[in-house]
Amino acid sequence: MSFVSFSHGCEYHVFLNFRGSDTRHGFISHLYYALRDKGIRTFIDDEELPRGKEITPSLLKAIQDSRIVIPVLSQNYATSTFCLDELVHILACSREKGQLVLPIFYDVDPSDVRHQSGTYQLALNTHKKRFNDHGKLQKWRNALRQVADLAGYHYSKHGSENEREFIAKIVKMVSEKVNRTLLHVADYPVGLESRMLEVKPLLNIESSGVHMVGIYGVGGVSKTTIAKAIYNLIADHFERVCFLGNVRDNSNKHGLVHLQEELLSKSIGENGIKLGSVSEGIPIIKQRLHLKKVLLILDDVDNISQLRATVGETNWFGPGSRIIITTRDMHLLKCHGVKMAYEVNMMNGKEAVELLSWYAFKTKEVDPCYQNILSRAVAYTSGLPLALEIIGSNLFGKTIKEWESALVQYQRVPDKDIHDILKVSYDSLQEDEQNIFLDMACFFKGYDLTYVKEILSSHHGFCPEYAIRVLIDKSLVKIDIRGHVTFHDLIEKMGKEIERKESQEPGKLIRLWCPEDIVEV
Repeated sequence: MSFVSFSHGCEYHVFLNFRGSDTRHGFISHLYYALRDKGIRTFIDDEELPRGKEITPSLLKAIQDSRIVIPVLSQNYATSTFCLDELVHILACSREKGQLVLPIFYDVDPSDVRHQSGTYQLALNTHKKRFNDHGKLQKWRNALRQVADLAGYHYSKHGSENEREFIAKIVKMVSEKVNRTLLHVADYPVGLESRMLEVKPLLNIESSGVHMVGIYGVGGVSKTTIAKAIYNLIADHFERVCFLGNVRDNSNKHGLVHLQEELLSKSIGENGIKLGSVSEGIPIIKQRLHLKKVLLILDDVDNISQLRATVGETNWFGPGSRIIITTRDMHLLKCHGVKMAYEVNMMNGKEAVELLSWYAFKTKEVDPCYQNILSRAVAYTSGLPLALEIIGSNLFGKTIKEWESALVQYQRVPDKDIHDILKVSYDSLQEDEQNIFLDMACFFKGYDLTYVKEILSSHHGFCPEYAIRVLIDKSLVKIDIRGHVTFHDLIEKMGKEIERKESQEPGKLIRLWCPEDIVEV
């Protein structure tokens, strides 16, 4: 999977897979020119492959580089081993890259394809006698069953719908998908591919059930970037799509109504929808979307009321719908019954160096003179993508001496943009939870959790169990496998910076952790 698949920068909009002797000079020709007339870049193999010749690498690449694949399953489709080999490759690409496969059952019953009966049974029996390769035959059978289970279109020459109307319907649907506005994902999508591969199985696109999937982690860890990439990758599989960004800004009654209005407007394509209240919006969402296959992404959720107002239950949406929720708070997902969730972790060293290099030097190739200072900068960020982006941009075009000076400054006073993004999670805490966090950030990194609880309980006069669980759910605190308290370095610095800002005089601070300040006081 490459970044091309996230942004749909495909060479072709559509790849046509068909049995030439059945449809080339009739249906396929008409469909091809109808698509082309709409500006839809369509790949069609102009020549039949002679018997005994394998599918060329260029043909396989054309499949991989297409956004939508349309297999036209006709009466004699299965007699062509080339069509069957293409179909196997098509379905493999769909699983790996999220391509939409849209089968057309052209004058053939889909059940004949699924159960390999009729002309399909005859063709496969012939292949069985001709080839002594049970494995390949089984791949063909599996591919035919899989493609028959996909949502597609059925055309009968003797039906009530004429061919021109049928083709117009196909072209209209394809045109809507290829003209859909895509989201900008990232300037430099370093590390995105591996995270997409981890999220994709949770989505289970092939399932007809309605699934909610959570993506959670600390601020600045690229949750939104992953959600946008998912949107671009799988949006073609849905009847309606909606990406609701900045959900965190909508937690009061007016904001919740606005969320409902935006969801409905984007999902059903009607502008100017006005609702009087949240309770009015809920039945309308159910009514308008319960039969639609919807992709809905709610980005940066921080209040359970936002979920209850927009995606209350799975039965609000049609079969096959997917709801993706990004949040800093894992507990919100649990409260809403979201069972499938993915925690976004920090970048590893190699990814961090590459991302910082792109922002600082506009290339992944770094001048050897900068290697040491680059490693120091990466160590400071501890793999947080947001920090790598901000620091890399700040230091673009700067000398090594300027880099060194900046890193010393960052150690003393954290970058304001990074600090403000991370502080959002702190600001959402209750007062007792804030105090517990500051205590832990200033004093207890690396300490045994049991010991920390005893100290905090004695100091504050109440059991800190609940407050610590809130901090863990919001990705502010982690407990390692040994049961010790740990933090991301920048979150620890954020906590200490909050305390430092309380007063410039150490003697007026509530918490002292710096040896020099302690000696002075």
